[in-house]
Amino acid sequence: MSEFLPSVGFIAAIILILVIIVIFIVLKSKKEGRYKEPNYYVFFTLGICFLGSGSVFMITSSNPVFMGITCLGIVYMIIGLYHRDKWGN
Repeated sequence: MSEFLPSVGFIAAIILILVIIVIFIVLKSKKEGRYKEPNYYVFFTLGICFLGSGSVFMITSSNPVFMGITCLGIVYMIIGLYHRDKWGN
């Protein structure tokens, strides 16, 4: 178990750095007035694709890692459905 901790820490550090970079870019875009609201219909469509592909891969390969793709699909679908009124924009 302990031999995996350095790699997990390294991956977590990379993810944290990427999140900070994305937040910085979004805040800078909002400040300059170039920020455009995301297309929530695409979130819904990606959610359907990730949910289907994650479920199929999880069942056929018996690998629980693909449950993450399935959960990501569910989250994307929820985000898309929550902002359904903004689909036309």
